[in-house]
Amino acid sequence: MSIPAHSTEFPASAPSAETGRDPETRLPRIALVGVHGFGLVHLRNLKRLLESGAVALDAVADPFPPEPGTVPEGTPSYADLEALLAERPAPDVAIIATPLQTHGPLGAAALDAGAQLYLEKPPVPSLAAYRQLLEHAKDRGAAVQVGFQSLGSHALPAIEALLNSGEIGELRAVGAFGTWTRDLAYYARSPWAGKRSLNGVEVVDGVVTNPLAHAVATALRIAGARRERDVASVDVDLYHAHRIEADDTSTVRIVTAEGLRIMCALTLCAAESAEPWVTVYGTEGEADFYYTEDRLVVRTSEGEREEQFGRTDLTENLLEHLASGTPLLSSLADAGAFMRVLEAVRTAPAPLQIADEFVEWVGEGQAARPIVRGIEEDLARAVRAQATFAELGLPWAAGQPEAGQPEAGQHLAGQQPAARLSLPDGRQVAELRDGRSVAPSLSPRPYLHPVRTLGGVTVSEHFPLDHPWHLGLGVALQDVSGTNLWGGRTYTREAGRYVWRRDHGRIAVESVESAPGSLRLSLRWEAHDGATLLREDRLARAVPAGDGAWQLELKSRLEAAGPVSLGGPGSNGNAGGGYGGFFLRLAPCSESIVLTPDSEGEEAVHGRPAPWLAWSATFGEGDAGIVLAAPPEAPEDPWFVRMAGYPGIGSALAWERAVELEDGEPLERTFRMWFVDGRVDASRAAALVADGGAA
Repeated sequence: MSIPAHSTEFPASAPSAETGRDPETRLPRIALVGVHGFGLVHLRNLKRLLESGAVALDAVADPFPPEPGTVPEGTPSYADLEALLAERPAPDVAIIATPLQTHGPLGAAALDAGAQLYLEKPPVPSLAAYRQLLEHAKDRGAAVQVGFQSLGSHALPAIEALLNSGEIGELRAVGAFGTWTRDLAYYARSPWAGKRSLNGVEVVDGVVTNPLAHAVATALRIAGARRERDVASVDVDLYHAHRIEADDTSTVRIVTAEGLRIMCALTLCAAESAEPWVTVYGTEGEADFYYTEDRLVVRTSEGEREEQFGRTDLTENLLEHLASGTPLLSSLADAGAFMRVLEAVRTAPAPLQIADEFVEWVGEGQAARPIVRGIEEDLARAVRAQATFAELGLPWAAGQPEAGQPEAGQHLAGQQPAARLSLPDGRQVAELRDGRSVAPSLSPRPYLHPVRTLGGVTVSEHFPLDHPWHLGLGVALQDVSGTNLWGGRTYTREAGRYVWRRDHGRIAVESVESAPGSLRLSLRWEAHDGATLLREDRLARAVPAGDGAWQLELKSRLEAAGPVSLGGPGSNGNAGGGYGGFFLRLAPCSESIVLTPDSEGEEAVHGRPAPWLAWSATFGEGDAGIVLAAPPEAPEDPWFVRMAGYPGIGSALAWERAVELEDGEPLERTFRMWFVDGRVDASRAAALVADGGAA
C-alpha cells in the first residue's frame, strides 16, 4: 500500500517544527539506526518513500560506516544513536534495526528523546524487558511498531473472511512450517549470532525467535492471539545441529486462552530452503498461507484455488497511524503473545545437540551446512499430530519421564514411557505411553509403542503423517454414545461422511501396576464433556513363545458407567469401515503379506472372521511377523485390515451394529498375539495359535 505525500502531513497537535520537522515540506523525519544487515532492507524501503516524497531521511547511525551508495548523499551519519540525538533534534520516527539485544536500550533512548518507534523483531529478548518497554511507550504516549512484516499482508483479512464465510468451516488448529538452511558463515557474521546470551546480556537468537519468528507471529495472529493474556501455555522442544548455543531445529506448541492449538515446527537444517508457510486447519478445509509471498492456497472438497495478495508496508502504516490514527498492524502491545513464546524459549534449558549420526554436512568451508536427515517429514508429523519431536520419539530427541501437560515454558526433552513391558526374564518388548500429552483432537489414550520383536525389529508406529491419531497398539472406538475415542474425524450417518466435530473424549489412566511380564491398567473412558462412560481393567502379559518369538496376551474388561452404546463408522453406515476395538498401527514396511487359514490379501481378509490372522513384512530393522488370534469371547468379530493406504490390523467390535450395554454391564475381549523375528507362513501361524505359543 502506498500513500501520497500530502497524507503524511501531521496534524496540528503533532510535534511542531521546533522538534526538527522541515517547516517547508512538513514531512516526517526518519532516523535509521543500523544500516547493515536488515538495515539495508530499510534503506531500500526508505529510498522508495523518499522518491515518492513521503518522508525525509534525517540521519543514520551505525558503528560501521554505510556501504557506498546505500545512503543518500549528504545524509548525516553517526557512530551511534546517542551521538545522533546529542547533535540533532529528535527525529519523528526512529527505526531500530540493530542486534536484537540492543533493541530495548536503543528503543528507550529514542522514546525519551520524543521519537515514535519502529523496532525490528523480536522487539526485546525477554518478557520483563518487553513489559518495561511497553510501559515506557505508554508513559511517553508513543507509538511502537514491531517489524513483523508478514502482519501487513492483505492475505490475513482474506483468511479471516474465509473463516467467517464458512468455506473451510470453523477454525480448529493452526500450524507453522519453516524449512530453511543456514551455513557456517551465517553464524560467523556477528558475535551475537546463534547465542542465547553474550557477555551476560540476553540475546535469544534461535530459529523460533529470530530467523523464522515471522512464522510464529503470523500463526498467533491467525489464531487471534495478540496480547500476553491470549496465551494459556507454551511448550518448547529445542535442538541444534550447528555447534551453537541457541536452537536451529525446534517445535513450539501454543494453547491459546480460547483453547485453540498452534503447532510450530521450524528448522534451519533442511535439505534445501523452501518458502515457509502457515496452515489454517478448518473443519471443512484448509488454507496454506505462504507469508513471504503473500500467497494463499485454499483446499476444500470442491478443489483447490490460489490467490495472490498485496501488502501494507509497516513503515507507511506507522506514518498513517501518526497522521490519522489508522490502527497499527504490528503494535508493540500486540506482540505480547509472541513474547510469551520468546520467554518460553529463553527460560528453557539449553537446546540439545542432535547427534552426528543423524546429521549430514554439505558444502565446504564457511559454506558448509548441516542437514538433519528426514527433518521435512518430521516437521510435517509434528504439526499434524501437534506433538513435539520428543513426543514423536525421534531417535535424536532425548527423553525424560512423561508427566502430563507441562507448565508454560517447560522444555520437553522427551517422552519416556509411563512403564515398560518386559518378559519375565527382563527382556523389554514394549513401552506403555499414557497418552496425556496427546492432542485432544486425537483422543488421548494409553497405548503400547514401540512394540519390538526379540531381535529388535520395531513393528508399531504412532502419530503417522497419514493418520496422526493412530497410536501404536491399543483399544479405541470412534463412537461411544456420541464421543469419539478414536481420534480425528467422526463418521456420521447424518452427513454420510467423515466430519470434524468437537466430540473427542479421552481414556484416562487412573493407575498402572507393573510386574515382571505384566502391566495392569485401571482406565476411565471419558466423554467429550468429562462424564465417565466406561471403566476398564486392562491386563497385558508377555511371555516367550520359543524359536525367536514372544506372546502378548491383552485382556480388556469394560464396564458401563450407565447405558452406553459402543459403535463406530460401520455401525454409523460406513460399509466396510467397521473398525474399532483392538487396533495395531504397524510401522512402515514393504513386501507385506496378510493371510488367514483360508484367505490371503487385504480384499480377501478384510471384514471377515477367521480363527487367526498373520502379517509378514520387511520393517526398518528386518523381517518380522505378527500373528493375532480371534478373541474367544467373540470369534465371529471380523478382522479389519489395511495394506494399500497404510499398514494396520485390528479386530472389529462393532462392524455393522453397535454393542449396547446397560448400566454396570461388562464386556470382555481377550487377544493373544505373537511377534516373530522373520517371516511367518500359514503353518507357523497355525502352530503358534494351536499350542498357545508359550514356552
